[in-house]
Amino acid sequence: MVVNKSDAKSIHITSELLKHGGVVILPTDTVYGFSAKSDINEADLRIRTIKGRSESKPFIRLIAEPDEIKKYTDDEIPEKLLKYWPGPLTIIVNDKILPGITTAFRCPGDIWLRKIISESGAPLYSTSVNRSGKPIIQTIDGIISEFESEVDLIINGGDTKDALPSTIVKMEKGNPVVLREGAVKINPGKL
Repeated sequence: MVVNKSDAKSIHITSELLKHGGVVILPTDTVYGFSAKSDINEADLRIRTIKGRSESKPFIRLIAEPDEIKKYTDDEIPEKLLKYWPGPLTIIVNDKILPGITTAFRCPGDIWLRKIISESGAPLYSTSVNRSGKPIIQTIDGIISEFESEVDLIINGGDTKDALPSTIVKMEKGNPVVLREGAVKINPGKL
């Protein structure tokens, strides 16, 4: 099923599918992503199967509001770094729910997407729309052609040609380290 992002019912349709374990393809403030509720294990496996992704590679978790990260980590994140949220910045932190594990979080800048996350009732897994090892698909026609039969819903938000992925920063011993520069330009020396 394909629904336009501009459709008045798109938020409700998407959040209901996610609540019931669905896997959807959503436009974000960067590139399209496979998404599912992070508290449904079967959804994680389903995304990995569709994408062909190794179990050892974790997914980013999208949160609705910047302060929600405090539920999942005790790491002190500099306010100067948090000023980039909501936006295309991923922050990897030590997970307080799963000790010894690091988890990547992003609070997207797209208000529509944040409403879906909020209505779904849990952070959403997110990973770029492509088969592992292949380029990210940036046209809605390409996404529909490749994945419509494998997911429960695709939201059409238009093409994302030339979109940059999120910048990834990892918190290491209280210091932010840029792992990948993407849509947000960060000077770690000024954080």
